Amino acid sequence: MYKPFVLLLALVTSITFNACNAGTEINSSTVIKAPKELEPLTIEKINQTPDSSLVFLMFEHISHGLPADPDQELAYILSLPKPQQAIYIIWLLEGEVNNGGFNQYYYNSSGQFARLAPDALKLVGATQFAALTQAANEMYTKEKQRITKHQDGTSEGFSKSYDNNPLDKFDDQFYKLKEPLGELQITFIRNNKEAFVTQHHSAAIRN
Repeated sequence: MYKPFVLLLALVTSITFNACNAGTEINSSTVIKAPKELEPLTIEKINQTPDSSLVFLMFEHISHGLPADPDQELAYILSLPKPQQAIYIIWLLEGEVNNGGFNQYYYNSSGQFARLAPDALKLVGATQFAALTQAANEMYTKEKQRITKHQDGTSEGFSKSYDNNPLDKFDDQFYKLKEPLGELQITFIRNNKEAFVTQHHSAAIRN
């Protein structure tokens, strides 16, 4: 039976907690507090960035523009070019599922992007992850009342919601998938680098 870690796990330098319905974000390791100032992201900078740091660099720059009001996060991300949307949405999905499974993903504010995640994954070529995430979305929609029954805004209620959770099987499949999601994102970014330049907000995706 999968249980979330009690202690916070950080994928990045710092974590921010936002209101989530009646409670707070649980073990959220996906949201960073970006520096006050970032150097402009240029084609040259992207070309010089090693693969090991590339996806994070894109996420950091996208996150830097997030509005102070967390309720505006979805609208802001949807205003960005599709390549930026995809990298941001996939980062949230990976961070949440790897930390606390799909149950945590849907519980936290990252879950507002769930309906967009399959298309984001398809866009970077991760068709297996896209199909799995779509199946998890459908299960969550079908069993939402059962899954969220004990989610009363407390950590105890959230922990209890893992008992006999129908999303468990999707967590196991997610962890076992051999599709190279990181490599696919790196290739996608390098093939569409113009869409990630700081001053550029509308770039067509190359075929």
